[in-house]
Order: sequence, then structure tokens, then C-alpha cells
Amino acid sequence: MIPSETQVGLLCTMIRIRAFEERVRDLFAGGRLPGFVHLSIGQEGVAAGACVALRGDDYVLSTHRGHGHMVAKGADTARMMAELYAKRTGSCRGKGGSMHIADASVGVLGANGVVAGGLSVAAGVGLSIKQRRTGQVCLCFFGDGAANRGPFHEALNLAGIWKLPVIFLCENNGWASSTSHASACAVQDVAARAAGYGLRGVVVDGMDALEVFATVREAVDRARAGGGPALVEAKVVRWQGHYEGDPQGYRDRAEVAHGKARDPIARLRSKLLAESVLSAEQIVEMEQAAHAEIDAAVAFGESSPLPAPEEALNDLFAGPRP
Repeated sequence: MIPSETQVGLLCTMIRIRAFEERVRDLFAGGRLPGFVHLSIGQEGVAAGACVALRGDDYVLSTHRGHGHMVAKGADTARMMAELYAKRTGSCRGKGGSMHIADASVGVLGANGVVAGGLSVAAGVGLSIKQRRTGQVCLCFFGDGAANRGPFHEALNLAGIWKLPVIFLCENNGWASSTSHASACAVQDVAARAAGYGLRGVVVDGMDALEVFATVREAVDRARAGGGPALVEAKVVRWQGHYEGDPQGYRDRAEVAHGKARDPIARLRSKLLAESVLSAEQIVEMEQAAHAEIDAAVAFGESSPLPAPEEALNDLFAGPRP
């Protein structure tokens, strides 16, 4: 049984993620943000459900599509937006951008522009946790495309051998850029591969935040108690293209329509309204608060200064620069 306050928190988190992502979409389309952006609109249920199941001191490793993970783990949206603007006040001082955004203060050790780049790091983080005996866990997000690269197999094998407290969470949106999962993977479910490494593998409906939360919470509790890693595969639908501006000539528009009909926000909102946990007015207030938060984040990002040229080599070394 998931407490009502947790369900309300999940809905609030998903609303905030979507407000952030939709604003980033519009800003990028208007030419106001540099670089590339990859959005997770429609996939909010995975980010919220998984991260709400964690403790504040647990770690997260993200992907190039990682804004939602950051918001769900508690990152400051103003500093996130400033980072996307490449400003000095950003969470990475303007040097990470969208694909390498991070915030160690909330345990997000970084997004990664390299497909499968976070998986090996997750095994290292898990080993550190085990050696330090802190009782933490590491949650590593990755996509279905990453499941076909070497680091996936190496990381799961190592984590299984050493029983590391790592949850490997595959956000399977069916597309590795423009390559379909069916044409690149010999098995229907990525989770089926867990058995080869002695891990528990489970498939969940990624469009259902409550199912994601319950499954990840169980895996997290087990890992925290010394039971070892798990592989969770969340089936989702990617509403946007692989990147903003992607013409998406490789897939049927009916796929997106099907995903929107299973909107994770609408599903949980309807449930909470039907059970009188929230009123329509309370939900409107929640949405207004989210948009006000993002308005303030944009204002902060646009008004912040760019990094000075002499700061280019700062933060490259742990100690004084040689």
C-alpha cells in the first residue's frame, strides 16, 4: 500500500518535471538555449517513481535524457536552467550543459552523453558504498540502446559477483536514437538478461508511476539490506524525437498517440481525484506552482553571468592546479 502523501508527492514531481521539460522545449525552439537537448516528456513516471523511492544520500547516475532524473532527485531547477544556458550559476558552472548536467549535492553524479557511460561508474559507486558500509544504494538509469553495449554486460556481471547495492534501471522507450529495440535486441525484454548475471530482473509499466515506485522501492530495500543488485526495465513511450528537431521519419505517429493516451500524469491525477485524495482546485494550484517555479528558473538563468574566460581550467583538478 502506497501512502496517499507519497502518491501526491509523485504527482507533484511529475508535474514539475513536465513543466521544466516543456519550457526547455520552447526555449530551445526559440533559439534561446545552446547545444542539444534530449527531453523526457511522457517518461516522468519513471524518474519520479524511481527517485522518490530513494533516500536523500543515495546516488543516481543519469543519461543524456536526464533533466527529469535531476528534478526528481531534488536538484534546484534554477541552477539546472542556468546550466542549460551555460551560465556561471549553473549546477556545473556552465560547463556541463544538458547532456552532462550533474549535482553532487543531491547525489546526482552526472548525466552522460556516452551511451552506457554510466553503467561502469555505477559498479564503482556500488563498490565504494559496500567498502564504506554506508547503507546507501546507487540507481543507474540507462536506455535500451545501452543494453547492447559492452559496459552493460560488464557492469551487471561485476555487480552480481560482488553483490553491489546497485539498481540498474532501463528506460526502454523502444528506440536507440532511430534504431528500434526489436531490430537490435534478440529478446523482447532487456530484463530477461538479468538471469545471465545472477540478478533479479523485472519489467514494469513505465507509464505508471506507482508501479515504478513500488518495484524500485522493493529493489532498493533489498539492495540496502545486502541482497545485491537488480535490473528493472520500465517500458515507456518517447513523446518527443530523440533530440529536439528530430523529424522522426523512422517511426509511426500512432506510437506517440498511444503513449499520450497513457500519460503517467493524467493517470495518477485521475486516480487521486476519483479517490478524493486531491481536489481539482488543488491540482490546478500544484500546476500553477510548478509553472511559477520554472518562470523563476528561466529568469535566473537568463539574468546570470556567463563564465569568465579565465575560469575555463577551473575544477579540472581536485587540488591546486599544477
